[in-house]
Amino acid sequence: MSKSTAIAFFNSNPSWGGGEKWHFDMGCRLRQRGHHVVFFVQRGGELEQRVRESDFPYESVEISNYSFINPVKSGRIKKLFQKHRVQSVILNLPSDVKIAGLAAKRAGVQKIIYRRGTALPVHNNFFNRGLFRRVVTHIVTNSRETKSLLLKRNPRMVDTGKIHVIYNGIDFEAFERHQAEPAFNHREETLVLGNAGRFVEQKGHPFLLDVARKLKEKNVPFKLLLAGEGKLRDTIGEQVRREQLDDCVEFTGFISDIKAFMQSIDLFVLPSLWEGFGYVIVEAMACRKPVVAFDISSNPEIIRDGQNGFLVPMGDTDAFVERILELHRNPEKREEMGRRARAFAEQHFNIHRTVKEIEELVQSPENPGNRE
Repeated sequence: MSKSTAIAFFNSNPSWGGGEKWHFDMGCRLRQRGHHVVFFVQRGGELEQRVRESDFPYESVEISNYSFINPVKSGRIKKLFQKHRVQSVILNLPSDVKIAGLAAKRAGVQKIIYRRGTALPVHNNFFNRGLFRRVVTHIVTNSRETKSLLLKRNPRMVDTGKIHVIYNGIDFEAFERHQAEPAFNHREETLVLGNAGRFVEQKGHPFLLDVARKLKEKNVPFKLLLAGEGKLRDTIGEQVRREQLDDCVEFTGFISDIKAFMQSIDLFVLPSLWEGFGYVIVEAMACRKPVVAFDISSNPEIIRDGQNGFLVPMGDTDAFVERILELHRNPEKREEMGRRARAFAEQHFNIHRTVKEIEELVQSPENPGNRE
């Protein structure tokens, strides 16, 4: 077992999302490896409840985007870092970097790590330049695309030697142990397409309904399962009714058992406009499902076009339909592509590799340089 390190996860997001799931899972795994892990969480948030139920030591904070200008709040966080003798801290939100990053530096924390999972540029201003150059010691991005966008507005804002691309991972052993039956049953001749994600503009659901309309016009026997919730759910539902797609599009609501969902489908389809890291793609690949997606942002880092899935030009729903039809007409190719998808995911997106890389980062005596 590696030498124990005192690691803090600072995450002030009150809601539960991909970043919170990553922080909680990584905290659990690092604790299992003998490290002392403490959480700093937003008071009353979902993450606070989970760390409390899991008996983690934690501190409740109340952070907003402007908390960093409050010297009393900053001073309290500094003292809490010292109380827990934190050696490394992993930060989640930009607001966390502002207050907790500065407090950690004043407290003498050795590693101040910003994990960025958002595939959007960072504002290049005086304050951010100071944070990234003088406060943050390392940056972890979840894809090369996220790294690229971090540097887009000014490549000199961040020392690239600080940036480490560490992909999200799946616990394949636990995935295999989990017994899941298909959540939905359909006629054998029906091609079942699946999509899981929030109903927000980023996820591109209108493109998927255009694909469904074109498949229906071609008299393809199919069913499209849409899993998830979100602010555009009613808007998308209205479009389904308006275009008379009710008979082939089914809303499943939030899915807690993603393996059961994936085992109900033949293909996973993802029309997202951008993705920091398409974790749901990897979940589909873990279930040996080929994926058809737009050739955007980090998707090419996961999907090898023509090998374990298909990438089509952004917005080209005709090409999207043709790739779906190709796999519909050739079940053997679909199965072979699914096997390759699983093998690729196991090789590149295994949780043990992710934990090892994070552990090496928090324990390294100095900045080891850029890793990809």
